[in-house]
Amino acid sequence: MAYEILYGAAFPMIKYDLRHGEKLKAEADAMIAMSSTVDVTGGTEGGILRGLTRMMAGEKFFFQYLTASRGPGQVLLAHSLPGGIIDVELDGSYGMRVQKDGFLAATEGIEINTKMQNLISGLFSGEGFFILHVSGKGTVFLSSYGAIHALNLAAGEEMVIDNGHLVAWADHMQYNIEKASNGWISSFMSGECLVCRFKGPGVVLIQTRNPTGLKGFISKLGFKLN
Repeated sequence: MAYEILYGAAFPMIKYDLRHGEKLKAEADAMIAMSSTVDVTGGTEGGILRGLTRMMAGEKFFFQYLTASRGPGQVLLAHSLPGGIIDVELDGSYGMRVQKDGFLAATEGIEINTKMQNLISGLFSGEGFFILHVSGKGTVFLSSYGAIHALNLAAGEEMVIDNGHLVAWADHMQYNIEKASNGWISSFMSGECLVCRFKGPGVVLIQTRNPTGLKGFISKLGFKLN
């Protein structure tokens, strides 16, 4: 399979060339255009129960499947927010936990499941009790609000990250939810309140903008978001 991520960090698009018979799965509504040799179908990837738990993780119930059924073809994919797209190659040795709205597309060898967080993480992480878990062998495309930056943590190295800027992280990494400052009042006044402390080794993908901040800005303009 051959692909390119076009147009930089603000308004990127994936141009993906499928060989005859090959298939790509993506979030519903991700397809912009496709060759006439490609068929698009919908499905739940694992049945109704897994579809419902994906909705609890902030994703759509259905996936779309793009198959080059009548010869090789091209597919163009993008996501709705102004922000980056990154390609992550998984070799089967570890998976990635992905924030809501972070999954865009994947090759056939990638499995998409949901992972239930513990009570504290679910209440305070900002991601809810369910998050996506991607695993297997292949390529997964993740999307963000703003550009994506990779933090590669060495063994024992720690990094404190604002919850709203998380995109994805290696599933073997340790992390804790904690106050940004020593006290609750100081944490609240700092504007950070709760943060995630990650410990290496592993990679954490962060986004340069916070979707919650966007909602707050739009609300100040007098628009109401559901």
